[in-house]
Amino acid sequence: MDAFEILLTASFWAAAIRIASPLIFATLGELICERAGVLNLGIEGIMVAGAFSGWFTVYLGFDLWTGVAVAGLTGVVYGLLHGLLTVPLGLSQHVTGIGVTLLATSLTYYIYRIALPEVTSPPKIEAFQPWAVPGLSDIPVIGEAFFTQTPFTYLAFVMVAVVAWVLYRTPLGLAVRVAGENPDALEAKGISVTVVRMGAVAVGSGLMAIGGAFLTMSAFDSFFFEMVNGRGWVCIALVVFGSWRPGKALLGAVLFAAFDAYQVRLQGIVEAIPYQVFLMLPYIMSIVALIVVARRASYPKALMVPYRKGER
Repeated sequence: MDAFEILLTASFWAAAIRIASPLIFATLGELICERAGVLNLGIEGIMVAGAFSGWFTVYLGFDLWTGVAVAGLTGVVYGLLHGLLTVPLGLSQHVTGIGVTLLATSLTYYIYRIALPEVTSPPKIEAFQPWAVPGLSDIPVIGEAFFTQTPFTYLAFVMVAVVAWVLYRTPLGLAVRVAGENPDALEAKGISVTVVRMGAVAVGSGLMAIGGAFLTMSAFDSFFFEMVNGRGWVCIALVVFGSWRPGKALLGAVLFAAFDAYQVRLQGIVEAIPYQVFLMLPYIMSIVALIVVARRASYPKALMVPYRKGER
């Protein structure tokens, strides 16, 4: 099989969709935060915390969807912490976000070592299994690639539609967008900018943590250190790539995942090139795409701008 034929296989696109799923959750979460005017650099640590809390919940004997819920609640807690420090207190969103990442990551590893002190290899759980959509999974190539995934993956794509509908078709979504564009106008309507931004950060952080939980409960069946591996930072770039729109962010996540899946397969057919070159490929291609798209991107005008009622 040559390099071009890889792109035509169902297994390649199935892998791309699977790799994209955690990115979709986390990118949507970051998008909601930034739409409300808050940059959340705590995403990397929140994903780590979600990956562990969801997995550990199932490891303790609870069902998979309970694990997803616990992961989401874990993200909400860290989101409220980040929101408290950046919205009413007006602290630096950059510094606070990095602090949340360090706190969440370190606390997760500490709890792991306390809860499982004698473990030498990560314990396994019964993760989500692929579920074929009746009828659609029988379509040649497309069925195997898109409709034979785990329920967790289907949920990721459903959330894209839900977030897009809420942002552009509901008063709540309008309030979130105005909080990130013109918070004075929102306050003039009698709606608290603080409440809207805090809520957006909490919900967005919950989605980030669910993205992390996908790694331990669907992509893999155990938790291990460094498994998030920079995906949170990639999602921040995907928000810009998607121009702060859920649909475009979805395309960006799938594009990055396709690059990632492609480089893994290229390693097997091009042995003359060091594998490190292929590991760089998805990031290089994403940077190029980001440069092209970001020049025309229209970011929320009040992004990273603290709001204090009555101040101009």
